[in-house]
Amino acid sequence: MIRAFLALPLPDTVLSALRVQQFLLPLPKKTDPDSFHLTLVFLGEQPEPVLEAAHERFSETRVPPFPLSLNSLGLFGGPKPRAAWAGVAPSEPLTRLQAKLDHAARSAGIVTESRRFHPHVTLGRFQPPGLEDIFRLERAIAAGSTFTTPAWQVDHYVLYESRQTKQGSVYSELARYDL
Repeated sequence: MIRAFLALPLPDTVLSALRVQQFLLPLPKKTDPDSFHLTLVFLGEQPEPVLEAAHERFSETRVPPFPLSLNSLGLFGGPKPRAAWAGVAPSEPLTRLQAKLDHAARSAGIVTESRRFHPHVTLGRFQPPGLEDIFRLERAIAAGSTFTTPAWQVDHYVLYESRQTKQGSVYSELARYDL
């Protein structure tokens, strides 16, 4: 069984901007900046033959390259936040790519998540902090409301394997798909 997901790797300019923003936020626990990515479809634990069938379908997926940028910060979890993220500027081509890849995964027999696609880069995951820490975190997110990155050209996506370790998840590239 292989735990896998499809994602967009991020260019160095975007990674640098995310590292700075992550440093400025009072996050209780930060995501390793070396693992920053934009998840398109989480595939979960899959037997190799199913993943190979999905790989064939991903290889057949065609969309033209497109520009993309990050332009917001936020928290998941409502009044008890559990994650901080950097959001993607609205992008119809990104939404189209994600829908095609989700369909390709399903046609290979993979049950994907049914929740709505909310493209983002996770900056930190944590247990909901105390009230004072929540206020401080919310203020820092609001102060970063002008966060943006330069646009970059999305010209490929990657199939990653995710291995759980004591230090967290370790990702390795299984396949690259050019647009």
